[in-house]
Amino acid sequence: MHYKILHHSTLYEGFFRLDKLKFEHEKFAGGMVKPQIREVLERGEAAAVIPYDPVRDEVIWIEQFRVGALTAKLDPWLTETVAGIVETGESPVDVIYREAVEEAGCQIQEIEKITSYLVSPGITSEIVHLYCGKTNTSSIARYHGLEHEGEDIKAHVLSFAESVKWYRQGRFNSAMPMLAIQWLMLNRDRLRARWV
Repeated sequence: MHYKILHHSTLYEGFFRLDKLKFEHEKFAGGMVKPQIREVLERGEAAAVIPYDPVRDEVIWIEQFRVGALTAKLDPWLTETVAGIVETGESPVDVIYREAVEEAGCQIQEIEKITSYLVSPGITSEIVHLYCGKTNTSSIARYHGLEHEGEDIKAHVLSFAESVKWYRQGRFNSAMPMLAIQWLMLNRDRLRARWV
């Protein structure tokens, strides 16, 4: 299948970049669609980690204010995985080691890749690289975040069973933590056998 970008311009650049594209592409049944115009949020790549202590069978979740949830008329304080944007010169793995310390006050000792996925490909280019990270939850402080970045983050250390309960109660309402806990539900026994 073929496509052609007819025009590409940047409409806005700030916390994210908003681009406008005019394009056409081949139809499944043959021929070409008429030229389409779409705006796309250019965010680049992000990396996220679910910090898991296999000895204590506990997970660290973080809670913070999210403006997208606010404008969707939901509770803007979301419970999420540790995550951050991949900056120039960084790898996704670099990001999860850094963000685990900044957002949850924990050290990641080992990692396993869960997946990489497009967040919402109809509107944004953002790709998330999701990992599970072995950590020790025995002395996690409650509050974290970088003041100069306006971060105000609360860490929650929950048992695996309580994490599953939160998932089933709908306490996770964004893709990242839902994918992470579902993966952990499927892989927990294997991880404990390997990491304990």
